[in-house]
Amino acid sequence: MIAEFLLPDLGEGLPEAEIVHWLVSEGDEVTLNQTIAEVETAKAIVEIPSPYAGTVQGLHAAAGDVVAVGSPLVSFAVEGADVGSPAPASRLDSAQRSAAAAQGSAVEAVAEEPGDTAADDIAARATPNLVGYGAAPSSGNRPRRRARGSTTSTIDSDHAVREAAPHDVLRTGPIELPRERPRSTPPVRKYAKDHGIDLVLVAAVHPGEAVTRARVEEYASRQPAAPAPVTTMPSPDAHLANEPVSTVPPADHRVTRTPIRGVRKHTAAAMVRSAFTAPHATTFLTLDVTATTELLASLKHDRALDGHRIGVLAIVAKAVCLALGRTPALNARWDETAGEIVEHHYVSLGIAAATDRGLVVPVIPDADRLPLVDLADAIAELAATARAGRTAPAAMTGGTFSITNVGVFGVDAGTPILNPGEAGILAIGAVRRTPWEHHGEIALRDVLTLSLSFDHRLVDGAEAARFLTDVAGVLREPGRAMLLR
Repeated sequence: MIAEFLLPDLGEGLPEAEIVHWLVSEGDEVTLNQTIAEVETAKAIVEIPSPYAGTVQGLHAAAGDVVAVGSPLVSFAVEGADVGSPAPASRLDSAQRSAAAAQGSAVEAVAEEPGDTAADDIAARATPNLVGYGAAPSSGNRPRRRARGSTTSTIDSDHAVREAAPHDVLRTGPIELPRERPRSTPPVRKYAKDHGIDLVLVAAVHPGEAVTRARVEEYASRQPAAPAPVTTMPSPDAHLANEPVSTVPPADHRVTRTPIRGVRKHTAAAMVRSAFTAPHATTFLTLDVTATTELLASLKHDRALDGHRIGVLAIVAKAVCLALGRTPALNARWDETAGEIVEHHYVSLGIAAATDRGLVVPVIPDADRLPLVDLADAIAELAATARAGRTAPAAMTGGTFSITNVGVFGVDAGTPILNPGEAGILAIGAVRRTPWEHHGEIALRDVLTLSLSFDHRLVDGAEAARFLTDVAGVLREPGRAMLLR
């Protein structure tokens, strides 16, 4: 029997996802919860597990396609099905698919004929339980891919020399394609996709190795260059000789057009919504942080902190958590629907992270309860996960205040835009060695600028100034953190 798997809601009501990479093909045997595809949502790259054990009957989208939540993703031939003949598609109407998407579950669609009681029984069953999205498969045993119309996974030597390694002329005999998905990181897979490179062919040239960007670039450099486009120009007497004249304009290679999708699309929508909903105001404070940099230098030599990386961002994050306790208006949100100001008695701290896919802001829950070392570890883990494109959608929700570290790019200050639903965001500028007044004399000191943007419906100028002063007080004299509560 044919069971149709619809794209589920992958979190926070995201309406669509882009197919990044299929890990199965038509005819493959799959097990329950085996990862079958990677999709990119507006927030993260997510792995989709199979809700059935059976045979892949059909893929309803190709890599690069954008699929709406509740739309067919893949069909399976489950136990008891006649896989030798095609089955009709799902008869779920749009209202049912919308309901399935709203519930955030994968809906089982069964092809049924009138009077088919077995189909009725299967359709009445609850949807199979799936392992959490994004989790790696518990077993490395993945079914072997089968090429269509063939039972072997080898390619002849001529094809191998032409497709897999055109310059490896010493290779002879059949070259075996990898039985499993090539090992690589999300940025490498995206790079290969953008350049039209099949990672399976790259892995065939270097069997047993993880595919790196260098390997992809090496493979790409070996491919023959595409012939230059030829534009047919009409001869002066073309109208007399009835010669055909090309009407196709030459390609313009001076521009690149990229579809607005994924993180970039989500970020743009959120920033527009924030900028035109909350009245923004920004205030700045430049201060001497030499005491903080000296403290961080001393911590590097503390053997008890081996394996922990504590930097300026961690100190600022701790200072922010302390200062928010004294200025609760900056740790609140404006609830337009309820006509209320919601004040939070905890700090879920968003940390902006720049990735190849765009800007994401994962959240550290209850950051105000973490000691400095644990807070620094959480920031480091958060950044590594974001750069790998593995931040779960749920990890980017629920923030009450955010920090963005523009100083890592050599920028001194800025006017950051609030995350929707938050009352404040703090930008940290670059630490610079600058001549500065110190104890009545001019001395070289470590100086940085803090930029605080806030929602003027919730926070007035005096509260914003008091918050910045509290944060600056900790950075000027880290020992002051013991006095704040």
